[in-house]
Amino acid sequence: MKPRPLPIDGVPASRVQLPEGSWSCAVDALCAQFPRVSEATWRSRFARGRVLDGSGAPLGADAIVRPGMTLHYYREVADEPVIPFTEQILHADADLLLLDKPHFLPVMPAGVYVRQSLLFRLQQTLGSPDIVPLHRIDRGTAGLVMFSINPATRNAYQALFRDRSIRKHYEALAPALRHLAFPLIRRSRLEAGKPFFRMREAAGIANSESRIDVIDRGGDVWRYALEPVTGKKHQLRVHMAALGAPIINDAFYPELQEQSADKHAFPLKLLARSLAFVDPLTGDAREFRSALALELPGPLSAA
Repeated sequence: MKPRPLPIDGVPASRVQLPEGSWSCAVDALCAQFPRVSEATWRSRFARGRVLDGSGAPLGADAIVRPGMTLHYYREVADEPVIPFTEQILHADADLLLLDKPHFLPVMPAGVYVRQSLLFRLQQTLGSPDIVPLHRIDRGTAGLVMFSINPATRNAYQALFRDRSIRKHYEALAPALRHLAFPLIRRSRLEAGKPFFRMREAAGIANSESRIDVIDRGGDVWRYALEPVTGKKHQLRVHMAALGAPIINDAFYPELQEQSADKHAFPLKLLARSLAFVDPLTGDAREFRSALALELPGPLSAA
C-alpha cells in the first residue's frame, strides 16, 4: 500500500479516483468532478503543489490524466464556520476508537468544513494520520462514530459494514403516528433528488430498509427506535418523513427549508445510539452506546 501524502498545515490530503470520462488535462478533470470549485482555484492549488498524483508527487494542471487514476488534493476554505461543540471519546484500544460526535460537526472534511470536522480534530488531538472513520453519520446527527486506528486490522472491521454484520441503532424524536402499528418495516427505492444533497423515494425495486419502533408514546412527539438495515444516504430521515413524521428540526425533509447559518438551539433530533457486532479478531460480542440524550423540544409549532 502506498503511503498517504503528509498533511499540509495540519490538513490531510483528500483522495479522488477519476471515473469514466474524457478530459484534456488534470485541471479539466477536477473541474468536472467538483463543479462548484472554480478553475482559477484549482490552478492555484496546482501551482502551489496542492494536487498530487497517486504516488504523492506534485501534478501539473495540464498533465494528462485518465479514468481510474487516483489524485490527492488539499481542501482550502476561507472563513470556515466554527462548530462550538466538542466530541467525546468513549472507548479506545489498539484497533478501534469510539466517539460521541456532537450535532453540526461533520465526520469528514466536506464543503466549507475542513478543520471543523471530526477527523481533522482527532488527527490533531491524537497526532496520528492513520485514523480513518469506518462509517459516517450526517453532520446534523449526533452520536456514535467508530474509527480504525490500526491499518493492519482495518479491513477486518470495514468488512463488518460492507457485509452488514454490524447492528446500528438510532433514536429520533418525531411527531406521533397513532394510526400506524409498530414495529414496522419501511422499504423503498432511494435515489438522488434535487438539489444534489437531498434524497427521494422513487418507483422501482427497493434498495433501502429501515426497522422502526416506538420507545415512548408520550404527547404529540414520540421517541422512536430506528434500525437501518441498509445504509443509504439520509435513509432514516427520508423514511420517517415518508411515513408522515419528519424528524424534529429536519431542514431537508419533507421539504427543503431555506438554507441559513446553523441554528444551534434547534439540532436535528436524531442520535446514533448504539453499535453492536461480533469482533472479527476475537470472536467476542461487543456493544457500544452513546452517552448523549435527545431532549424533548418545546411545543411542536416552535420546533
